[in-house]
Amino acid sequence: MDIEKQNIPCLITIFGATGDLSHRKLFPSLFHLFQQGNLNEHIAIIGIGRRNWDNAKFREEIKASITKHVKDTDRIDDFMTHVYYQSHDVNNIESYKKLLSFSEELDAEYKLAGNRLFYLAMAPEFFGTVTDALKESGLTDTDGFTRLIIEKPFGTDLKSAEALNAQITRSFKEEEIYRIDHYLGKDMVQNIEILRFSNAMFEPLWNNKYISNIQVTSSETLGVEDRGGYYDNSGALKDMVQNHMLQIVSLLAMEPPISLESDDIRNEKVKALRSIRQVKPSEVRSYFVRGQYDKGTVNGEAVPKYRDEENVNPESNTPTFVAAKVMIDNFRWAGVPFYIRTGKRMKKKEIRVVVEFKEVPMNLYYKRDQHLDSNLLVINIQPNEGIELHLNARKYVEGIDTEPVKLSYALTAQDKMNTVDAYEGLIYDCLKGDATNFTHWEELKATWSYVDTVDQYWREHPAPFPNYQAGSNGPVKSELLLTRDNLHWWDF
Repeated sequence: MDIEKQNIPCLITIFGATGDLSHRKLFPSLFHLFQQGNLNEHIAIIGIGRRNWDNAKFREEIKASITKHVKDTDRIDDFMTHVYYQSHDVNNIESYKKLLSFSEELDAEYKLAGNRLFYLAMAPEFFGTVTDALKESGLTDTDGFTRLIIEKPFGTDLKSAEALNAQITRSFKEEEIYRIDHYLGKDMVQNIEILRFSNAMFEPLWNNKYISNIQVTSSETLGVEDRGGYYDNSGALKDMVQNHMLQIVSLLAMEPPISLESDDIRNEKVKALRSIRQVKPSEVRSYFVRGQYDKGTVNGEAVPKYRDEENVNPESNTPTFVAAKVMIDNFRWAGVPFYIRTGKRMKKKEIRVVVEFKEVPMNLYYKRDQHLDSNLLVINIQPNEGIELHLNARKYVEGIDTEPVKLSYALTAQDKMNTVDAYEGLIYDCLKGDATNFTHWEELKATWSYVDTVDQYWREHPAPFPNYQAGSNGPVKSELLLTRDNLHWWDF
């Protein structure tokens, strides 16, 4: 992460600090920021949890987590002196008054200028309760900035999202709310904008005149693991498509912003999302494919079907796979399909974007009964971060036969060591007040309105699940989604 260091004094308060997310992601990320000099001595962190721990016990637990997830632990003892704990009842206003007193003490001790960042790493049903209490107790009444980071899911449909947003905005302004989507913190996702807007060889071609289709794949080999209870109420449509997948589509489809200011970039993303063609109930089967994994073999290990997973309804209609044909009805993209697919218990773990360009207008090589491979721009987001350009070149020293060649760039090991996780960059962006890589409310409204019709239709029309074997590329119907357009998924 090659960024100019800005040491911002701040009190960071993490609700849900004893949970898995805090231990695996948040504290290792904060430590690495401190270690790299992006956080300095004017920082304090309060972990909030229900457990009756003291500072010593909490620091012991956090230090063990950091040691487990970060290879280089230089300066860890220095960092731990900035970490504190408060046992807290989120439903009791007295707990917030105690937190206010503690916050003011730390503000004076570490010279934090009244800057406060609240991170809600907890169940969404508590978001409104906590934000109301933060305001009522006076914790948001400060001379410095106040900012709020919240995790997904943000609502379960448009109606619930609107209700939750109305509650949160009673205490925080929209510009103070940072809805985190860790996909937007990934290096190669952020590279989409750079590729498009800083290369003369791509931006003039980035339209329906030259691009045949764009494919976005996010596949996992894992099942639901210990998230069965949550996942069975959301599924791939809400857990992945409504946020991560459509966020990537918006970056690929947006118009060039007038500047790199966060408001200008997010305005263009909103326009792109609003341009997505709404799917009528009668059209869901033509534009969407759902799947649920059966038992099978993944990486040589036998795994159970989804309905046999812990905390999953044995007759569950929840999709663990979704593929969709997304059409964007604007001047740039009219007629170009964006295909997205995401699923669990798939053949490979990968996140990838493939931009397939149209064939040349007159293919001279057809006269030689030779098929030309498509020109492709491949953006590998995970696990092998990098970019590939697939071209056709001369095959032999003599003659004019062609063969596909691949020009590639991969992130170096040093590049990957610069951050421990996507959360690190996003937390630092929030401290700087840069909301570019966070989700605006208008983006959420657009994505929920798009998927709600599909979700309602699927609820009313149960599927013959399971319909794909664990360790495969998903249901056969996901292939038909493209073959109807004389296309196919690009699997490398």
